[in-house]
Amino acid sequence: MTTRRCGVADIVNGTIRMRSSKKRQQHKHQNGASHFYTVSHYSTLKEASGGHQPIPISDAMKPVDYTNADITVSFETGDHGDGFPFDGLGRTIAHASAPGDGRFHYDTDEPWAVGATKDAFDLETVALHEIGHFLGLDHSSVECAIMYAYIDRGATKGLHGDDIQGIKALCNVWA
Repeated sequence: MTTRRCGVADIVNGTIRMRSSKKRQQHKHQNGASHFYTVSHYSTLKEASGGHQPIPISDAMKPVDYTNADITVSFETGDHGDGFPFDGLGRTIAHASAPGDGRFHYDTDEPWAVGATKDAFDLETVALHEIGHFLGLDHSSVECAIMYAYIDRGATKGLHGDDIQGIKALCNVWA
């Protein structure tokens, strides 16, 4: 089994710290709901399981355009226009842009599933890792941490104490 890697570089512009340039704001819409993310490419999302455990996406679900969404999630392949092309079935499985931009891409060529599936990557575990980058977290050297740069197929993770300490440090909260 080959360990795969997050596509976010460990050093960005000569520094290891990532900061958000986006103002913290909540987008309220007519129904009062707050929209933090949007997903594009639903047809690709349905096919992203690559013959593995089907991803439970309703056929009735339609793309919704929240122009002011903080995060846009999509499945991409190869050179998809952000300057960080995917390598096909290979080393990099996903990447997120630095805080403030809000683009989060899964590599369509990798096998995906929801939950621990032997030959696929867990969508939720990878999403949690990439959202950590949106919040300003860098990669961790702690292997059990969600922000560790590498993951194996079939692995699922949640927040680790190291991840929580990282967020507290970014938010200057020590309680």
